[in-house]
Amino acid sequence: MKKDFSPTLLDFGPVQIFLARHFGFCYGVENAIEISFRTIEENPGKRIFLLSEMIHNPQVNAELLSRGVKFLQDTYGKQLISFDELTTDDIVIIPAFGTTLEIEKKLNDIGIKTEKYNTTCPFVEKVWNRSEQIARKNYTVIVHGKPKHEETRATFSHAASNTPTVVVNDMAEAARLSRFITGERPASEFYEIFKNQYSRGFDATKDLTRIGVVNQTTMLASDTQAIADFLKRVMMEKYNLSENDIEDRFADTRDTLCYATNDNQSAVIGLLQKKADFAIVIGGYNSSNTSHLVELCEEKIPTYFINSEEKILSDKEILHFNFHSKQEILTSNYLPVHIPVKILITSGASCPDALVEGVIRKLATFFPVKKSIEEITNEFN
Repeated sequence: MKKDFSPTLLDFGPVQIFLARHFGFCYGVENAIEISFRTIEENPGKRIFLLSEMIHNPQVNAELLSRGVKFLQDTYGKQLISFDELTTDDIVIIPAFGTTLEIEKKLNDIGIKTEKYNTTCPFVEKVWNRSEQIARKNYTVIVHGKPKHEETRATFSHAASNTPTVVVNDMAEAARLSRFITGERPASEFYEIFKNQYSRGFDATKDLTRIGVVNQTTMLASDTQAIADFLKRVMMEKYNLSENDIEDRFADTRDTLCYATNDNQSAVIGLLQKKADFAIVIGGYNSSNTSHLVELCEEKIPTYFINSEEKILSDKEILHFNFHSKQEILTSNYLPVHIPVKILITSGASCPDALVEGVIRKLATFFPVKKSIEEITNEFN
């Protein structure tokens, strides 16, 4: 059945809020948080570490820190606490993004059982499994992802243990890669252009003759599909193939797209069908999936990226994040003077629903609303 991606209208009278049909926590994030807090409750007195941020949400990570959990690394893999300080009695929680095989081995060598407290999202593991499957058929893996992101580093590690692997960040990099496939550029230039993005021993003269594309699950699904379709066409033209025999050179990996990422993005596309004054996207500023929701909204409408209702300073000023420049910006007079004001709202997969509710409540206080949130939500029960 075709999914309904039309938004829900919360009609307060002078302000109308359109809430995306799918938003917020996905299964992988909920599962990771549940395991983390259960681990804390079941192990009083034990030292508990997180390999890195559990998810890209400052409130959730702050709550874990307040309960005594410590981070071993930052989000980019920089060591905050040396592995040498760990003992076999310590607990290390693997975050939802997963981790590299190298780090997993390091922890296991210390005597830390990583499998018991591993919260890796099953959809991330699905990408790893798919990479392994196509590796057995001698395909090189192309990972569409952000090279420094935890999940991409983990996926790269798992894929590279089985087959030559290279990371492409976007379509521009996929286009650059295609020129080595076609021979337009000499293989010797590959190693500088894709520095730190290819596996050890990668041979650009022979490792790009059979390829398959997998993805960091939080990337724009449409971007991953576009990159896969583009590289597929390149292989078809290079080797004079048709749809019937393309599998000789290109693996079908469409089943690695995460359903939750896809649904949240499709829901934003549905949300943008409504005429509105602006959009608010809520989530962690270093959250990849949230930034892609912002990206979709920015193409159509003024958009404010915030991580909590506290960033809505008043009915006159809002402090919001520009993910292009990586800076917070103060915007004045963001609310239009006409009535009703129409606002689109969604949130990233690592954003608790309570934060979305907080934003809605804050916005409602700026208007002489006809109904309370409780009255409106009761209409849906």
